[in-house]
Amino acid sequence: MYRSLFLLLAVLTLGSATFAQSSLKPENVDPGMFKGLRYRLVGPSRGGRVTTVTGVPSQPKTFYMGVASGGLFRTTDSGATWIPITDGKVPLGSIGCVAVADSDPAVIYLGTGSDGVRSNVSTGRGMYKSTDGGSTWKAIGLYKAGQIGGVRIHPTNPDIVWVSAVGDIFKSNAERGVFKTTDG
Repeated sequence: MYRSLFLLLAVLTLGSATFAQSSLKPENVDPGMFKGLRYRLVGPSRGGRVTTVTGVPSQPKTFYMGVASGGLFRTTDSGATWIPITDGKVPLGSIGCVAVADSDPAVIYLGTGSDGVRSNVSTGRGMYKSTDGGSTWKAIGLYKAGQIGGVRIHPTNPDIVWVSAVGDIFKSNAERGVFKTTDG
């Protein structure tokens, strides 16, 4: 009884799927629509997957993008071009989070280490701070945190910062949790 019912349902299901597929017709698209389009690379050529993005409210065309294996990039023209701003300045490329101070857009905090736990996770080496819009960077702590996935800056005081650190995902460590600094 169950076998017959299962067979009937399978035939009806497959039949309806076949009927639905045969009633679809491809849309005719004029190939001339694409003649004026040209492929162009608009940014980062070696970045890998995007792990974090942020904008600058006082500079509506400025955005920052961190990637899993290529550092931090900045655009000042709404994404038409991207410039790497951590190459040779931060000792690794894995970025977990970025934040720009609302009260001073030259202050940028950067957490390293991809926080997306997966089989090929990239470990970071702490937090970094720039006070000149990304021209220079200073290590500010949490070196053994492994993966840092979130950073928030106080809206009026750029020295007050909260950081969420996943920590080393393969073992316990003290640099796991939510941290606060009042001196940047």
